[in-house]
Amino acid sequence: MPSIFITGGAAGIGLATAERFGREGWTVGIYDVDEAALAAVQAAHPDWITGVLDVREPEQWERALADFTAHTGGTLDVLDNNAGVLVAGDLDEISPAAVKAQIDIDVLGVTLGAQVAFPYLKATPGSHLVNIVSASAIYGQPGISTYSASKFYVGGLTEALELEWEKYDIRVVGIWPLWAKTALAENDAKSTQTLGVRITPEQVADKVWQSVHPTALDRRLHRTSYSVGLQTTVLANISKFSPNFASRLVNKFLSQ
Repeated sequence: MPSIFITGGAAGIGLATAERFGREGWTVGIYDVDEAALAAVQAAHPDWITGVLDVREPEQWERALADFTAHTGGTLDVLDNNAGVLVAGDLDEISPAAVKAQIDIDVLGVTLGAQVAFPYLKATPGSHLVNIVSASAIYGQPGISTYSASKFYVGGLTEALELEWEKYDIRVVGIWPLWAKTALAENDAKSTQTLGVRITPEQVADKVWQSVHPTALDRRLHRTSYSVGLQTTVLANISKFSPNFASRLVNKFLSQ
């Protein structure tokens, strides 16, 4: 049975992804810092493997992955680096603690996950590392600047590891949603009002599923990015094919 380990999996996109893969008969691991939410997940899905994981702590990563792979014969087909936090507000308005939390979880946590999971992914032919990026990494977003910058990092890490790990038959991909109907979207960022919150966690989960079942063309083109929703695709194409001043104007409009 193939296996998927999901961080921040007790709610939102992570939980929707677990349900998507669980329906397909996968061995599902849900790891989160929210113990109450984990207990609810375990009660609803007793066949899933759950555990506490603070993604900022390498020792906790090591324990969690050892625990999960003890149920899979030491293999890991997919690591879904899903855990993340967002604190909205201009940089001069949010606290240093809020800045640190976003960088620690959204940047350090993702990187540690990839590093600690590497031996397990390497031991599993055709494995995948899935990083949840964000449409906010298409062009830097005021009002969520630290979060946006952290997702630029995740996008860059995804591209770098796709090249670095190709020789080990580990495919590395990034999922690029816009605002989804989760707790992260419950903020005062202007773009939630101008663009709306239209994407469901289930749509993101479907894209994760698609990304780890690539077409022959995806493999031939070494596809690393999977946009979620029409709005994300349009914004990404504007950024790619328009001059920088045009992208700037579009993003200024969306964020003011």
